[in-house]
Amino acid sequence: MTDDLHPNGEAPTESPATEIDRLAGRLDGVQRRAVGEAIEYARAGVVFAVREADLLSFRLRDDVAEAALQTPDAAPSVRGSDWVALTPSTADTFTLDRAAAWFESAWRLAGSGSEGPQPG
Repeated sequence: MTDDLHPNGEAPTESPATEIDRLAGRLDGVQRRAVGEAIEYARAGVVFAVREADLLSFRLRDDVAEAALQTPDAAPSVRGSDWVALTPSTADTFTLDRAAAWFESAWRLAGSGSEGPQPG
């Protein structure tokens, strides 16, 4: 199905985990830290995303987390109510876009200077 393809008609070559690693290198102030088998991503000392094998977790504003939970492969995270877990079953463009958008949203929230989610 062509809906899953990049605009050039090819299947994505990156996994969602690779996509967030790439973004971590481009966004300002991202620190990566290995914690056991996981990689934590933090900004200003606030952990905002975690990669554990095929599980990606993102700390999001409440309204964003609520919407995120309505999408495929997303579930509440054991990390808390403001976290969403993404376990991608495929690496289509929609999944890559969600992972990138949630990573950037979580990064922005972490840089807001607050430990808690901010209103819209």
